[in-house]
Amino acid sequence: MRHHHAQRTLGRDHDERAALLRSLARSLILRGGIVTTEAKAKELRPFVEKLVTKSKTDTVASRRDVSARVGNDAAVLKKLFTTIGPRFKERQGGYTRIIRTGVNAKDGRVEARIEFV
Repeated sequence: MRHHHAQRTLGRDHDERAALLRSLARSLILRGGIVTTEAKAKELRPFVEKLVTKSKTDTVASRRDVSARVGNDAAVLKKLFTTIGPRFKERQGGYTRIIRTGVNAKDGRVEARIEFV
């Protein structure tokens, strides 16, 4: 039984799921919006929102924390701390939106677009 297990497993074990979320977060940060399944978008939202909250204060500690969570990608760190963080400086949360785009006819999964507000 899955008592007190709040997160979706997405059909993967822990390491694969962490790598998937890191990859989706990188794509979302660099592109500004991505299309994925609704379940993946709902799991990605809190992961990315915590990164954006950390990037609002540009300190060495916050850069190291974000770098550890998203991987050592200079382009992602630069975009987070120079454009996305300052853009949401006055906002208290809710940096992303999820828009359902429809159902895939082949396998019935619900697709969604996640993007920054």
